[in-house]
Amino acid sequence: MPAPLPRTTGRPDRRPAVRVRRLLPVLAVLALTGAGPAAAAGPGYGPAVDLCQLTDPSLPEVSGMVAGVDTLLVADDGGDQLSVSTLDRSCSVVDVRTAPVDPYDPEDIAVAPDGTVWFADVGDNGTDRPTVALILLRPDGSTTLTRLTYPDGPHDAEALLLAPDGTPYVVTKEVLGVSGVYTPAGALVDGGTVPMRQVATVALTLTGTPGGPVGRAGQLMVTGGAVAPDGGLLALRTYTDAYVWPLTGSDVAGALAGEPTRVALPPAPQGEAITFAANSRDLVVAGEGLPGAVTVLPWTGTLEPLAAASAADEATAAAGPTSGVSWGVAALAAAVLATVLLWLVSRLRGRY
Repeated sequence: MPAPLPRTTGRPDRRPAVRVRRLLPVLAVLALTGAGPAAAAGPGYGPAVDLCQLTDPSLPEVSGMVAGVDTLLVADDGGDQLSVSTLDRSCSVVDVRTAPVDPYDPEDIAVAPDGTVWFADVGDNGTDRPTVALILLRPDGSTTLTRLTYPDGPHDAEALLLAPDGTPYVVTKEVLGVSGVYTPAGALVDGGTVPMRQVATVALTLTGTPGGPVGRAGQLMVTGGAVAPDGGLLALRTYTDAYVWPLTGSDVAGALAGEPTRVALPPAPQGEAITFAANSRDLVVAGEGLPGAVTVLPWTGTLEPLAAASAADEATAAAGPTSGVSWGVAALAAAVLATVLLWLVSRLRGRY
């Protein structure tokens, strides 16, 4: 009998009742805070164009993606062996590489200049993993696995940013929209455990963009990340929008401290993957579910940060707080809670 594959930790708890109980407090807070004025999507990207349709049954849950000149590398967050598939421009699988690791919940990938594929095994729906992991699959087929710990307890995460100097950053997925950005506090050690330190936060607000599996809450949850091949831009995405920052050198924390350009993404059932095209400017996005579109948002040559609040928004703020909870906020509370609870209960075996 072959030896079992090394595992990063135990399997996720996918019981819907458990997930509902854990999310109720934060969903209630989210609902009662209401929706602030949604900033208009910034310029920089033209209308979305579908490149191809994912139909291969081996890729039902695409969560990570890296674009080449004529190919796409995609990773699926299901299965009991880590793998990355190479797709041609028709989304047909032309190659599969595997790593001798039984993962917990791999959520994103990045590729280093030497061709090493970085897997971020950082999903933690129940926020109860003692460690997460970075797994490296090198061009020669060798692998390394380093476990990581957060300084402030477990977090769910789905986004990996690999800086041009090779420093990895994990961005957490937070239902209230304030994501932490963490990086290893020391060198990665194969088979070892390395603590992480928090270097930045990313605060998102409701945008009004439709899409995703959890209603308006999906506008706040970071589900993927990417750094452009030339190192000039970085991006994070939620279920509904992409955010693009200019990047100088490898200063990821400094970049995220600035104002991003927001790009409304086309509606998708569960959009998680984002990458830059080989030209380092076009955005390419995809998500879970078959058939599923791989969509390109072409660069138009300009980037501007999110617009400042309008005069009407400023006037509303100047009027001061109102007493009680408005009918609009109460309606939003009911809508958010109903949407998320119905979705969670209905997906007996799904992930969010």
